[in-house]
Amino acid sequence: MTTEVEGVSKKTSFVASAWKMHRAKIGVAITIIVLAFALAGPFFAPFTATEFVDMPNTAEVPGTLFGTDFLGQDVWSRFLLGGRSILFLGAMSTIIGVLAGAMLGVIAAYIKGSLNSVIMRTFDIIIAFPGILWALLLVSMLGSSSLLIILATVISTVPRVGRIIYGAAVAVVEKDFVSAATAIGESRIRIVFREVLPNVTSTLLVETNLRFTYSIGGIASLAFLGFTSDPTGANWGTMVQENSSAIILQPWGVVLPVIAIALLTIGTGLIGDAFSRVSAGIDRGRND
Repeated sequence: MTTEVEGVSKKTSFVASAWKMHRAKIGVAITIIVLAFALAGPFFAPFTATEFVDMPNTAEVPGTLFGTDFLGQDVWSRFLLGGRSILFLGAMSTIIGVLAGAMLGVIAAYIKGSLNSVIMRTFDIIIAFPGILWALLLVSMLGSSSLLIILATVISTVPRVGRIIYGAAVAVVEKDFVSAATAIGESRIRIVFREVLPNVTSTLLVETNLRFTYSIGGIASLAFLGFTSDPTGANWGTMVQENSSAIILQPWGVVLPVIAIALLTIGTGLIGDAFSRVSAGIDRGRND
């Protein structure tokens, strides 16, 4: 049977192996820069999100760094203020979706039988429709509060994580240490948490990284379509939608949030790529 020390050692070794790759270090550096702008930005914004500075779509306004948007609000301030909400919603959606999906995937792999069929067929039904469709259906019916945006993103995250973890856990439940734990009378819950789940940690880390990227993209897409908890507040997705019609006259209102979302995607993608390479046993002895 696996022990707690062995489980920690495996996770540490996995992360340490990924960190040796240059792509992981570059990805972490890029991600930290974007997170710093999003989290610390509100403390340095020269204006509030709704404060009118000058005439709309003016590229050069005294006291502003990137001019004003379509309403005459400071683009730089709205950019600094707009990242925190989208990152919070993305992080919460990812945490809840990954935890729920991982648990359902492991349970389906271990218990099997009718419960397995119910869980997996439910996953198939949800995956059959694009995630953005579920999100649009939910928020258009019930409103676009933060809770509903998180729930809409979780609905599309859970089955995708669940199927990946199910595939990894199926091989684990057939191992001798799981059979031994069953033979000595350990409870199913204890086996799931102590024996199966720790052995799919590497797959879970890769999937968590990927789902965070998709969550950010999905939430930004909803904001672009006008579904946000605060229509007048600063949001990177909303900024793109608001300023797209005047992109020739004043491009910064679109360029800044697009660059931030793109860099975040690249950074997390590089980290996820390093994790996936280590998980698959590729380039273990290389640092590229």
